[in-house]
Amino acid sequence: MKAGRHSGRGWAVWLPLALFAGFIALALSGLFAPAERDVQSAMIGRPLPEFALPPALGDKADEELDSAVGLSSAAFGAGQPRLLNIFASWCVPCAVEAPQLSTLAQEGIAIDGIAIRDRREDIAAFLDAHGNPYRTIGKDDVSKVQLAIGSSGVPETFVVDGAGIIRYQHIGPIMDRDIPRIISEWRKAKRPLPA
Repeated sequence: MKAGRHSGRGWAVWLPLALFAGFIALALSGLFAPAERDVQSAMIGRPLPEFALPPALGDKADEELDSAVGLSSAAFGAGQPRLLNIFASWCVPCAVEAPQLSTLAQEGIAIDGIAIRDRREDIAAFLDAHGNPYRTIGKDDVSKVQLAIGSSGVPETFVVDGAGIIRYQHIGPIMDRDIPRIISEWRKAKRPLPA
C-alpha cells in the first residue's frame, strides 16, 4: 500500500521541472527562429484619415502657430508619393534613425513628419542635433492623428502614394538594412493601385 502512494506522487515531483524545461525550450526556439516581423496594418490600402496639424516649428507667437496648418492630409493627395514619419524629440530610436532619414531625403524622397507629444523648442533642438530631413512637420500634442493612422509608437514610417493612400508601414527605427525596402515601397507607390 505504501509503495502505491509513493509511485503516485513521483510524477508530481517531476511535473514542475518538466513544465519549466518545456517553457525554456519554447523560449529558445523563439530566439533562434523568430516569427515574421512584418506587421500587416489594417490601414494599408486605405486613405490617410483627414487631419490638419499646427506647425511644429516657427518663429511666430504660439497662438498664431496653433491656428496655422503645418501639415494636413490634403498635402498627401498632390500626385507624388511621400513618407510620413512619426517621431518625437524624447525618442531615442528616433535619433538612431535620423541618418537613414537623411539618406532617404538625399535620394529625393519627400518626407513629412508628425511630432508626437512634444514641445517646439525640444523639436528644434532635436533637429539641430540630428539633422532635418522633413519638408513639413505637424505637431500632434495628444497623438490623435498618430492613433488614427494605426501607429502605436515612435518611430514609425508610412509610405503614402500620390492619392493619399497608405501603401506601407515600417514599425520602429529605419536602419541601414531597411533603406532598400523603403525605397522599393516608395517606388511601388508611384504606380497606381490595381483596380
